[in-house]
Amino acid sequence: MPFEPVTAIFDMKRVFDYATGMNCPSCQAALPDRARFCPNCGAAAGQQTTVGSYTEPQPEIDNPKEPITLGDMTIRVEGELVPVVDVELGRQLNVYFEHHILLWKQPDVTLGFMSIQNAAKRFFAGLQIFISTARGPGNVSFSREAPGQIVALRLQPGQAVDVREHQFLLATANVDYNFYWQQGLANVLFARTGLFIDRFTGTNSEGLVLLHGYGNVFEKTLGPGEMLDVEPGGWLWKDANVRMDTVSVLQSGGGGLMGALGAFVGGAALTLNRFYGPGRVGIQSMTYHEPQLEGAAQAGGSSNIGNVINSFFNPRQ
Repeated sequence: MPFEPVTAIFDMKRVFDYATGMNCPSCQAALPDRARFCPNCGAAAGQQTTVGSYTEPQPEIDNPKEPITLGDMTIRVEGELVPVVDVELGRQLNVYFEHHILLWKQPDVTLGFMSIQNAAKRFFAGLQIFISTARGPGNVSFSREAPGQIVALRLQPGQAVDVREHQFLLATANVDYNFYWQQGLANVLFARTGLFIDRFTGTNSEGLVLLHGYGNVFEKTLGPGEMLDVEPGGWLWKDANVRMDTVSVLQSGGGGLMGALGAFVGGAALTLNRFYGPGRVGIQSMTYHEPQLEGAAQAGGSSNIGNVINSFFNPRQ
């Protein structure tokens, strides 16, 4: 029987209210609808491009420029090409992070680990069953060895987001971390997004999740019933209430058999990930590639077929 994720029960209308507006690219404060400037820090807000009734995905203008404060913790995103997340930890709020992304730390910062829910399922799926933690006070920083942009998502209690495997950098300790299996045979075999999706859920107070998107990151807010087809390596994160499915280019208005042949000859994907609103979808401009050994060639958007078996013999710990 497939594993069904257990999440907090929450008011979907309230969560969608959080999702209907963009966040300031500088300080991450919520922007009022159609705002041209952030009322919190004064930074210019990106303007949406609308064609008819369709609103194009909105680019994240830059890495967050202003410090992000949560409790007694302050986060700064520094650097441009390969951004660094610089965290000043207090004594109250700790963070957890994925392996192999620690860049530096003060000696007073204590590193540890915590177990993850459904550890047995994760072990047999070839996923990590422990995750690293950092406890302050002191300074610690993280970076993924790839060019891209940092996305900071604030989660209110009960709010949940789904994130592609191996693309979260860190989260505050008050954010619950779980995962679920891809649903549907077509998604398992052809989604090209990995077999599992990470889910982060806010608990009793506001939390924070930081992601690394490859290349540039765009955000699309889908209205109720609205759909968007995305290249399999392109999606980065989505609101938990946004449903994802896998469709062929024939189903995506690809011009019938000749359209599919054209996509094949042109090197385009023959399958696409389809997202159904309401809610937000984060899109990255570079194809996702799994972490590899140093010096190894990196290729993204690979098929899930074969990875089912390989995951048992090549666990990503």
